[in-house]
Amino acid sequence: MSKTILFLALFLSIVLNVQISFVVAESKVYVVYLGEKEHDNPESVTESHHQMLWSLLGSKEAVLDSIVYSYRHGFSGFAAKLTESQAQQISELPEVVQVIPNTLYEMTTTRTWDYLGVSPGNSDSLLQKANMGYNVIVGVIDSGVWPESEMFNDKGFGPIPSRWKGGCESGELFNASIHCNRKLIGAKYFVDGLVAEFGVVNRTQNPEYLSPRDFAGHGTHVASTIGGSFLPNVSYVGLGRGTARGGAPGVHIAVYKACWSGYCSGADVLKAMDEAIHDGVDILSLSLGPSVPLFPETEHTSVGAFHAVAKGIPVVIAAGNAGPTAQTISNVAPWVLTVAATTQDRSFPTAITLGNNITILGQAIYGGPELGFVGLTYPESPLSGDCEKLSANPNSTMEGKVVLCFAASTPSNAAIAAVINAGGLGLIMAKNPTHSLTPTRKFPWVSIDFELGTDILFYIRSTRSPIVKIQASKTLFGQSVSTKVATFSSRGPNSVSPAILKPDIAAPGVNILAAISPNSSINDGGFAMMSGTSMATPVVSGVVVLLKSLHPDWSPSAIKSAIVTTAWRTDPSGEPIFADGSSRKLADPFDYGGGLINPEKAVKPGLIYDMTTDDYVMYMCSVDYSDISISRVLGKITVCPNPKPSVLDLNLPSITIPNLRGEVTLTRTVTNVGPVNSVYKVVIDPPTGINVAVTPAELVFDYTTTKRSFTVRVSTTHKVNTGYYFGSLTWTDNMHNVAIPVSVRTQILQRYYDEN
Repeated sequence: MSKTILFLALFLSIVLNVQISFVVAESKVYVVYLGEKEHDNPESVTESHHQMLWSLLGSKEAVLDSIVYSYRHGFSGFAAKLTESQAQQISELPEVVQVIPNTLYEMTTTRTWDYLGVSPGNSDSLLQKANMGYNVIVGVIDSGVWPESEMFNDKGFGPIPSRWKGGCESGELFNASIHCNRKLIGAKYFVDGLVAEFGVVNRTQNPEYLSPRDFAGHGTHVASTIGGSFLPNVSYVGLGRGTARGGAPGVHIAVYKACWSGYCSGADVLKAMDEAIHDGVDILSLSLGPSVPLFPETEHTSVGAFHAVAKGIPVVIAAGNAGPTAQTISNVAPWVLTVAATTQDRSFPTAITLGNNITILGQAIYGGPELGFVGLTYPESPLSGDCEKLSANPNSTMEGKVVLCFAASTPSNAAIAAVINAGGLGLIMAKNPTHSLTPTRKFPWVSIDFELGTDILFYIRSTRSPIVKIQASKTLFGQSVSTKVATFSSRGPNSVSPAILKPDIAAPGVNILAAISPNSSINDGGFAMMSGTSMATPVVSGVVVLLKSLHPDWSPSAIKSAIVTTAWRTDPSGEPIFADGSSRKLADPFDYGGGLINPEKAVKPGLIYDMTTDDYVMYMCSVDYSDISISRVLGKITVCPNPKPSVLDLNLPSITIPNLRGEVTLTRTVTNVGPVNSVYKVVIDPPTGINVAVTPAELVFDYTTTKRSFTVRVSTTHKVNTGYYFGSLTWTDNMHNVAIPVSVRTQILQRYYDEN
């Protein structure tokens, strides 16, 4: 189906929460994955896809009506409209690896880079050493780009790398010859998968551009966080003022629009990945993910990511926003770098002064003006002060007053809209501690915890005419503001393959200031603060750009290892990192993987845990992929060893044992990328009640020995089933500390049944 069909605007954004109706065809879109290409000629690959469909559907016309995309560059496969029985028939063909139902994915600054230590600084800084990412190309798969943003200007940029094979597509309000430049070197859009699945949608209800232009601003925010150009004196409603820039201001950006009004069709995302691999990107960044329950590793993004990584392209992807519940992590394939979100050392304290002269500090993104003393109300029965019920039960007592409510979750937008519609002047929302704030421009919405909310409620009930004053928010940054894993950030353990630690790393993703589309309701002068693992992902992508610039020969797994093993397990000031959620606790590897990304340290990790495609093949063997399927994925005959390998031996920069029964021994291999003559000694911080022994305890490297293997024997003293306990294993030469997280859960009861 052509992209020029009258559009379509596809799902309404979650933020607007407007219901729409659409036409659903009898057939559904399926992705037929065939593994590695059998032909180098893309036209031959496409013809083979048509022939396969012809054998099923019986005519050329039926094939053309059915097929949505041919994946023919990075790998082989196609998306097509099929009935359930047709999908079953085609899945039984010997050349088919897997048939995957189309899936919808959700799209999950001025301070960030200084907080992480990535500042222009002197000639010794990471940013200067990496030449700001110059000559590296990052592919961003998201909702498009607003090309007029000054963060995409190409002042000072040299020529586009000669290896670049991509380009720009014109479309609605997007002129490729005008809107692309030496910085924004690629812009394409993909919508056929979504149209084929859901038909034509009323465009007037769901405004969008049928082009690479970004309507809502999510993709613009992400791309500018990765590589936005320097722009001085930027703020958001007067807050967070400073010089805005991306992590790698010199990087070339290629945008692939596969997300529309908040959602992305898996078939479109996979086509974008296929094109990006062909175009010659060096890195792929995806701020999107599926919801739980997950498909196995052959779901759409993992399929495309496998082939990208096999070709040396690191894939950085969001962990998801379903936290703080356990086992909500998405994008769990071992070959991708999965990113969790933290706060940073910046907050926006907002003073709430009650009529009894007591002042309480909440958090808000409120630029003023100050709201002088006005009435304060707590909606009683039938609302009982429940934020979730404000919109369903408008209450005249809110008119002309500030409203206090209590939220079991965080229904900020609905509660704010309800108060505004009722004529209220402001909202104080008491909820579980979280630093993710909804910008409300000139309407004061202040977040506090339940304890402070209860204090305000006591005041309201103790006086006949409660009043309140709300001042404009201030900007506070530095050591007095602690770092936390964000409440929304999805948590491990991995529900698909529990022995693979996810997330891998954490980065700031709360109240990130970056460019946005002027269409956005939260736009302020072309900028906005947004929160999500979608915002943390481009932070890591920016660091990966700098590492790729300095170490172009490093594999994706080497870059991942360098980032994980050098991460902070405290915040940059040395304070502990807590995990926000229903209860405050110290963060552990299921919250933040290896820890908080430490860019300057990642440049010189000392040792790396490297992997090749062969390692991932051993992983597939360990989780029971068939020889035929693996052979198709690789494009060559592959036979798994017998006995099959242990998933615990995958050379990851982490150790996760989900079901320890007595004792287990596993292996890791490290490669020296530091001084040639180095000696490393092991330091073990064992999980509680777990014995960890490493052999050898010392690793010696020289000119002839750059790789060394070691074994880790893990046993338990626990006598009952346990939850997970956490520790670490570190190799140190007194200059480098190469640390990996260790997570262990014992299964004594299972062992008892097995033995009896």
